[in-house]
Amino acid sequence: MGVWGHGPRKKTVWRGCGGCLASPAKISFCSGRKKGGLGRSPKKRFVLGWGGYAAPTQHMITGGDVTTDTQLIQSDEAHLIHSLHHPSAHQDPKIWVGGEGAMIRDIHGQEYIDGLSGLWNVVVGHGREELAQAAYDQMRQLAYYSSYVGGTNLPAIQLAEKLAQICYPSINTFFFTSGGAESTESSFKTARFYWKALGKPEKVKFISRMKGYHGVTLAAMSATGLPAYWPMFEPRVPGFTHIESPYPYRFVNATPEVSDGVAAANLLEAALLREGPETVAGFIAEPIQGAGGVIPPQDDYFARIREICDQYEVLFIADEVITGFGRTGRWFGLEQYGVEPDIVQFAKAITSGYIPLGGIGVSDKLYAAIKDVPGEQRWMHAFTYSGHPTACAVALANLAIIEREGLVARAGEVGAYMLQALHELEELPAVGNVRGNGLMAAVELVADKASKTPFAASEQVGLRVQQEMTKRGLFTRIVGDTICLAPPFVIATETVDRLVQIIGDSVVAVTGR
Repeated sequence: MGVWGHGPRKKTVWRGCGGCLASPAKISFCSGRKKGGLGRSPKKRFVLGWGGYAAPTQHMITGGDVTTDTQLIQSDEAHLIHSLHHPSAHQDPKIWVGGEGAMIRDIHGQEYIDGLSGLWNVVVGHGREELAQAAYDQMRQLAYYSSYVGGTNLPAIQLAEKLAQICYPSINTFFFTSGGAESTESSFKTARFYWKALGKPEKVKFISRMKGYHGVTLAAMSATGLPAYWPMFEPRVPGFTHIESPYPYRFVNATPEVSDGVAAANLLEAALLREGPETVAGFIAEPIQGAGGVIPPQDDYFARIREICDQYEVLFIADEVITGFGRTGRWFGLEQYGVEPDIVQFAKAITSGYIPLGGIGVSDKLYAAIKDVPGEQRWMHAFTYSGHPTACAVALANLAIIEREGLVARAGEVGAYMLQALHELEELPAVGNVRGNGLMAAVELVADKASKTPFAASEQVGLRVQQEMTKRGLFTRIVGDTICLAPPFVIATETVDRLVQIIGDSVVAVTGR
């Protein structure tokens, strides 16, 4: 029995590899798969410490000098500005030095379950030599050349063709960026371009949702519905407005004659009527809100969203930066709801984070507008690294792994296993809600389960639980008092059991219940 006493989840943890709990006599790399199931199949033997590497020490040689981890942290503090930077949040940073499969390792040799796939992106797991090889092979041949109009390269052509095979049927044409925020910006500009090309230049506004995350460049930040990102960079870009999230755990339906999903979607129609649909270019939404706390919508939500967008001539932009390439157990997140977007934007999992790459795909009707305008009205949008041959080569190799190992289906299967296991935590008084879809899930902590009352912010419950989880060997992110989970697709079910046990033990350690 586990420490918190719910379910037979306490297991002996060996120093294995790839997130698997292999016996110490059979240390092996594990892709997290075996024929017909969710187990493991050895790929190669290792004779050195964790994951095939000698255990790291606290020292490293740089330029002939011995550098300690303390000196490295001091250098970091002196010279690096981190994302979401403030020194108070960087008192004891982890220095990551290696990883295998679903495990990540710090400079002291301590292994952790990677609870968020790096940052929602390392879907095929850490340590994939074939992705490094793909980059090396392409760099030897052609590391980079511009793909501005008038030039192209083989990996970019091949990747665009591959995406047309796996993406929504109406989306067959793609533009590549370096990441998610650039993809968001590209979506907004393409939507405005489209309406100008159709003779409706007044359609320039965008509607998004609270708790949505679309990046933090200026226009992307203006669409992002997480107010903590706004104050020190305002004023935001004009023409952006937000509606409430569907958030099933906390959504209050003011029109009970319709379902919660339809009521939540109808907030878009109300916003369009307030703004004037003739002024709105597009609506942007994640199929599952990720950084806002892993929030899957009601099952009938997106069907109604699609109806509203069609009725009022508003483009539907699907932000699939997290959900794209298998996270939900399907290639793309909207597939399960039976709708297609006008623009899909992606990044992260397309290369499993091994090299920066993102992009957008546009529907055939949008591409027709790009293709058919006069030259002087051309789609004047560009990035230096669009269609980067090395990034595209890595993406092709990554997609080949996902297909060869059946990882899209596996994400759905292991995700269902993880969600079922996490539901056992609902026996704990402090666990108010467990939710998920595919291989992404959340555990929301509350002070009172019956009333759904949150803990006081001053108690810092989420932060303290995160610290306890880290001590026990699970590294992941929290949003307020919500634990977010999105491990690599190759995670073994035994490691999922351990992950759940760690969360339960950590919640009890902090809340005492």
